[in-house]
Amino acid sequence: MTTPALHTTTYGEQGSRVVFLHGLFGQGRNWTGIAKSLAPDHRVTLVDLPDHGRSAWTQGPPEGKGFDLVEVADLIAAELAGDPIALVGHSLGGKVAMVLTLRHPDLVQRLCVADMSPVAYTSGSEFSGYIEAMLGMDLSALGQRADADAALSDAVPNTTVRSFLLQNLRREADSWRWQPNLLGLQRDLPGFVSWPADELAGCPPYEGPVLWVGGATSTYITDEYAPAMDQLFPRNRRVTIKNAGHWLHSEQPEVFLEVLRRFLR
Repeated sequence: MTTPALHTTTYGEQGSRVVFLHGLFGQGRNWTGIAKSLAPDHRVTLVDLPDHGRSAWTQGPPEGKGFDLVEVADLIAAELAGDPIALVGHSLGGKVAMVLTLRHPDLVQRLCVADMSPVAYTSGSEFSGYIEAMLGMDLSALGQRADADAALSDAVPNTTVRSFLLQNLRREADSWRWQPNLLGLQRDLPGFVSWPADELAGCPPYEGPVLWVGGATSTYITDEYAPAMDQLFPRNRRVTIKNAGHWLHSEQPEVFLEVLRRFLR
């Protein structure tokens, strides 16, 4: 069976279109609870980004460019062509969503970015550490899923983050495997923390409404990045969720859902 270039799942049959793009190590189904809550009033599509979930893996040089923000944004735009959408992106998905919106503004009616800014960050060491920890696990030694949790606990002491990462662990018959392309993600991590300013130089600012939602304990949305946000997305406002870090939609799902509902209205 051929893996689809992009795997999508849809909830709801009426109302405006809402599309979710997950972050690094995520998958579309991370948004299932929020999607089901929105489904009575919206047509919700959950996308698995390349190298994640059930979407195809990318190839690095010399066969391809790996996970390229601009190419992935264009691929998703082509997949979603049709009625205008409300686009929601978290972390890496937030960067893809911003690039997509700037390159295909007629497709995006409004944009919500969760804990990510349109800037190049100086470090991705936190995520690099997660990849190394996941690759370093001896999957052949695992019996139950609880064994995986214990094996990852020293490297990833945060219970919420560890639980999020372990959603990528799949059991097939008597063995375990990681679903995402971990080696590919490790290869392309420098591109994830960058921002394709040169490729977007010819794109005008996006004039639609934009909402930035940040976690209070996260540093991915700060006043330092406000000039870049205002320049590219002038009609923006910011909301900060208390008692939440980078994975704010997992840590405070009810609050995030209410903020999103208000924005969609």
